[in-house]
Amino acid sequence: MSDDFDLLETNSNQSQEKVDVNWGKAIDTMKSKLAQEDDPEVRQKILNATLDDVVHMAEKDRSTLLDAIKDLTDYQDEVGIIFEDFSHLNAEEQKVIDDAIKRLERARVELEDAEGKPDTWWNNLWGRKSKIKEAEQELQNAQKDRDAADNKAKALFQQRIESADVQTLLSELSFKSQAAVSRLKNREMEIKEVEDKLQDAIVEATKNHTKALEKKKEVEAKLEEQYALLKQARQELEEIADKQSAEYAQAVGKVTELEQKVEELEGLKNAYTTLAASKDSFVHKHNLTIKVLTSLRSNLQTHRAKLKSDTEERLKYYDGYVVALKARTDQEFAAILEHLGVKTDEHIGETLAAMHTASAKARQEMMDNIPVHEKVMQGVYSSYAEALQEIREKDMDIQKNFAERYGIDMKEIFEDYYKADAKESVEVETTKPAKKTNEGNDDLLS
Repeated sequence: MSDDFDLLETNSNQSQEKVDVNWGKAIDTMKSKLAQEDDPEVRQKILNATLDDVVHMAEKDRSTLLDAIKDLTDYQDEVGIIFEDFSHLNAEEQKVIDDAIKRLERARVELEDAEGKPDTWWNNLWGRKSKIKEAEQELQNAQKDRDAADNKAKALFQQRIESADVQTLLSELSFKSQAAVSRLKNREMEIKEVEDKLQDAIVEATKNHTKALEKKKEVEAKLEEQYALLKQARQELEEIADKQSAEYAQAVGKVTELEQKVEELEGLKNAYTTLAASKDSFVHKHNLTIKVLTSLRSNLQTHRAKLKSDTEERLKYYDGYVVALKARTDQEFAAILEHLGVKTDEHIGETLAAMHTASAKARQEMMDNIPVHEKVMQGVYSSYAEALQEIREKDMDIQKNFAERYGIDMKEIFEDYYKADAKESVEVETTKPAKKTNEGNDDLLS
């Protein structure tokens, strides 16, 4: 700082950066919900656990994770965390944001191109101004679309995780943890930058404090000199006898001028005294702020290191948990298959046993029906022999008729078919089936 710098002047060109401070209730809500998870019956649940109990416990894990992720998503809005940088989006959700960003960038480029054309009568004739207006409108629409893209992607995200399984929710929680590590690192760097600025401010404030004290001493020296001159001028004014003379008027003017200088110097003295006190005060305030920020930065660093390390371990831990859940499902599936197999064996055994008994009964029924069958067949063959005898007698009449009418002896034609009498034919026909039945039984038994 130059020696001729006036400490009473203020530099209005220095920008004041706004500190981003957010006070939300979402984090308290999450902590409250997690605090309610204590269950005095946990030990008993573990001792008496079955595979079916694990299903309910895993579903409770999923429900707790789902609520926590919803709260985290709401909390990141409160503290100004960019949604797409803090959530594990799928292709559809990410596309909503990417498309909105591309549209906004394209609209900006088109507006720049439209405005970049020279403002000539020829370009205006070909619609330069209307194209600029259209491009401006598209830019506004694209900006609205970009502003709404996060909410649209967030809605899709919430719908997806509503029915997500534990593995997806654990993946989302791990992603948020990894994103938090980067956020904590950036916050540490931000705090360090503020610390450095405050260190510079302390140095500057100390210099200004010293400068203010020096200026105060200079003013005090001038003030003593002016006090002495004022005292002398007042004494000279009292010694003038003629109060109406020009000399008296000049003396009054001199006293007044000295009183003004004294007043100005008194004001400067007070100003520099106040400024020195203010700078000294801010040296302590800045020092306190640095201590607080350093402590916060140290705590953030601790949290970040632990979160980063724990997240890496949790990824393995979560993998084990997910595999265990799958193994439980496979175990239950195997038990179901085993149960079905046993039941199937029972049913097949019942069917085979029924089949065997039914077969045996059918065989017995068949054996029981053989005498009945033979008796029926005996009647059939008797009827057949009787019918055959009638036919033979009919044939004899026909032969005789043919011989008498046409002189043809039909006996030679028919005798090849009827060499035996009717009685012998009947005996032959009735005995043949019995022989075939016996031969058939011999074949079946072979």
